[in-house]
Amino acid sequence: MALRIAMVAGEASSDLLASHLIRALKRHLPDAVFFGIGGPKMQAEGFEAWWPAEKLSVHGYVDALKNYRELSGIRRDLRDRLIADPPAAFIGVDAPDFSLWLEKRLKDKGIPAIHFVSPSIWAWRKGRLKGIARSVSHMLCLFPFEPELYKTAGVPVTYVGHPLADVFPLEPDRAGTRELLQIPAGGPVFAFLPGSRQSEVRNLADTYIATAAILHERHPTARFLVPLATRETRLLFEDALRRHANLDLPIRILFGHAVEAMIAADVVLVASGTASLEAALLKRPMVITYKIGKWSFKLMRRMAYLPWVGLPNVLAGREVVPEILQDAATPQTLADALDGWLADPERSAEIVRIFTDMHLQLRQNTADKAAAAILPYLRESRR
Repeated sequence: MALRIAMVAGEASSDLLASHLIRALKRHLPDAVFFGIGGPKMQAEGFEAWWPAEKLSVHGYVDALKNYRELSGIRRDLRDRLIADPPAAFIGVDAPDFSLWLEKRLKDKGIPAIHFVSPSIWAWRKGRLKGIARSVSHMLCLFPFEPELYKTAGVPVTYVGHPLADVFPLEPDRAGTRELLQIPAGGPVFAFLPGSRQSEVRNLADTYIATAAILHERHPTARFLVPLATRETRLLFEDALRRHANLDLPIRILFGHAVEAMIAADVVLVASGTASLEAALLKRPMVITYKIGKWSFKLMRRMAYLPWVGLPNVLAGREVVPEILQDAATPQTLADALDGWLADPERSAEIVRIFTDMHLQLRQNTADKAAAAILPYLRESRR
């Protein structure tokens, strides 16, 4: 019988991670069957999605509470189905608030529960370590400082690096990418990334447009690239542009192509999250910003252990790029911070060196390393 492997992934970035892992595992187990909750990239690898990944894509505590009943129902249904017909293993890819609860119930029933992508306990909620130790059979970590935390808690752990570091070139082709995007020579190019979720775009679109207006006044030949991941986020940003139609700004919306936009840009304005790591791996000077609900932000700040939210700063252990969050993220402040990179070529060259070192540290052939850590559990299940 084919080996059956259950998985959960709930974000676009998790969908990508999981798709790479499925491909790596199939090199060892070509007849393996994968199913559960996943996105289009996983499905392209043959994954059977019982529910789409977007069901788990919630933003902040308030959004999570609004969707709690539906998410709890899906989680219970999935638990019952997996316990009734046990897979060889369960792999939760990120989505910790959803997956760790499920992993504990499955582990208690003798099903190996592997969690791929450590929750950010290093930033906040370190008290979760004991609960994680009870929930998972093995933790796969993307960042080099994470394994020691799990070792002290007695959790089997493997550092696998970050898959984007394997995919992205050490020296992106900026000139070629600008030619591909048909960006005329002359004037600075800014990439503005307001996030992949609808709530993020709602919170940031007007601020981004007002920031572009200030920069355009200072740099009349500047160009602004705004990559958006979905039709819904594109419509939201277009609505915001209509509200500011009098500004007549050279803003170009791209459907996807976030990586190309960042490579082409002189400076990137990015919502905190995986995109900030992408910008670092693409060696781009950046400003990190974020806006969420007032109460969600207060709660997160109260529980924080680290002074940074952006992955480039967390990995560096210091603030190497500006973080301008919440009420501090005014168009004037953001424009000044972005302009600061253009005005200081030596600082921009130094950030390229820092990000190159970071890239080399994270380049670990992640999918194969993760598959190697998982295979012993699958072989054990066949005995």
